[in-house]
Amino acid sequence: MTSVATERRAVVLLSGGLDSATVLAEVVDQGYAAYALSVAYGQRHSAELAASEAIAAHFKAAAHQVLTVDVGRFGGSALTDQRIAVPEDASDGIPVTYVPARNTLFLSLALGWAEVLDAEAIFIGVNAVDYSGYPDCRPAFIDAFSALAAVATKSGVEGHGPRIEAPLMTLGKADIIARGTALGVPWSLTVSCYQADSRGRACGRCDSCRLRREGFAAAGLADPTRYQPGSPHHGNTDR
Repeated sequence: MTSVATERRAVVLLSGGLDSATVLAEVVDQGYAAYALSVAYGQRHSAELAASEAIAAHFKAAAHQVLTVDVGRFGGSALTDQRIAVPEDASDGIPVTYVPARNTLFLSLALGWAEVLDAEAIFIGVNAVDYSGYPDCRPAFIDAFSALAAVATKSGVEGHGPRIEAPLMTLGKADIIARGTALGVPWSLTVSCYQADSRGRACGRCDSCRLRREGFAAAGLADPTRYQPGSPHHGNTDR
């Protein structure tokens, strides 16, 4: 077993969805001691946080922290403001489900923990293919944050700061699902829906549900998503 003194450490941002679960599986497969970080940011439901705990336990993460930073108090996003409806049709441009500065916040928190841990890398599951138009899921954002990390921390200034890794950046959902399947991701534990119920069951109507469903279909795999009663897909896979 790798000693604490010599283990390779990485911080993994873990939302509870299929992208971040795949990244965690990959990090563990690469031999890192994975330190999973989830954030309660004022999102509509806590099902994804419960999912992140189950996923971290499944992959035997070295540690899992859930931090609370309630940006929902600002409003401005359908994911944090109950007064804004979650759209059920695809839209042009940046959708109302975009949470202002969310990934900037998440990576900043991860950067602080990574520096304390002397971690080699921070992993985030963003991608620029099926990304719903979010500006903080693009290569330009990751490059800019990497540059920031290099000058904003003691470890960065000293030349040994953590790398920012986005291994899914160029992959679509079908490719991510294929990779996660090969790595043994338990898809039934993951929650992707923007408006899941307290049991983690999906609405089947939001953009995130659509991308997930289409991804499993394109990958040629059965969709293990549990849907809410009243969903157009309830009864197909619900158990």
